[in-house]
Amino acid sequence: MSSPHVLVVDDTLVDRHVVSMALMRHNVRVTAVESVVQALIFLDSEHDVNMIVSDYCMPDMTGYDLLMEVKKPPKLAHLPVVIASSDNIPERIRKCLDGGAKDYILKPVKIVDVPRILNYI
Repeated sequence: MSSPHVLVVDDTLVDRHVVSMALMRHNVRVTAVESVVQALIFLDSEHDVNMIVSDYCMPDMTGYDLLMEVKKPPKLAHLPVVIASSDNIPERIRKCLDGGAKDYILKPVKIVDVPRILNYI
């Protein structure tokens, strides 16, 4: 079986790197982009992504916006989306989970969070 492919979306270089490295340590192929727009363009052309891990707070469009866009087309609606944020805001967490996110993880994402994330693939 081939390695799972996770799309990491975060506007902060350090956070993209931390999440990517943690996933790669678990034999996960990672594509990392810095915006929701880049993620949607990538998803439109790439069909082997198994999961999305997205930051919530990004300029222009949030991780919740990405979640809503992914849930629209049938070809993407099956993809599990995990939201990561440094903000522990119960209303935001509930909104993301109610919107279809599989999980909401508090940053910084740690190596011990990876099995929890990968559980949704």
